[in-house]
Amino acid sequence: MTNAGGSEGRRAGVSAGVVIPIRAFALGKARLADALDDVTRATLARRWADTVLDAAEDLPAVVVSSDPEVCEWARARGAQVVNDPGSLDAAADAGRAALIARGCARVVVAHADLPHARSFAALVRDGSLPLLAIVPCHRDDGTPVLSVPADAPFAFAYGPGSFRRHVAEARRIGLGVRVVRDPDLAFDVDVPDDLLNLHPCVP
Repeated sequence: MTNAGGSEGRRAGVSAGVVIPIRAFALGKARLADALDDVTRATLARRWADTVLDAAEDLPAVVVSSDPEVCEWARARGAQVVNDPGSLDAAADAGRAALIARGCARVVVAHADLPHARSFAALVRDGSLPLLAIVPCHRDDGTPVLSVPADAPFAFAYGPGSFRRHVAEARRIGLGVRVVRDPDLAFDVDVPDDLLNLHPCVP
């Protein structure tokens, strides 16, 4: 098992960390309720979260959650746990603050529902440069992964249409924008139709 909570988080001279907000495994993906029962949804949510944490490789990882099961899982995996403030935007902020306290110059925020995630290397190579690196979802609407300089006054704005809002926010505060077209990081599972594109297929 990879050490997702490496103490320094330095790869190729770049100090970066990964924030993974997770409300709860058992409550995850309510929009899939018509296609999957509660137990299957919770099992898949945990499996996908493992995949995302694996993709952090040796970068320090912060899991933002207040759910006891998620917190226990995260600590067992070597990740730092930060209390969930209650919204995705606030969770990203809380995770960013934790990584700043650890000396990270760049913060990657990744959704936990990325079943094909392999690596965030393409998101950390910019270091402290004044640049937003962003992966739009496979519908060019949401933001499954983004990275920003840790000290940038960037306001997270998740929800439908967040890709364009995040790009606009970066430009508002003077950051350059690099769009990363990575099909593995772009594919998040939001609706039942997405289950058809899982590999291997959901039983």
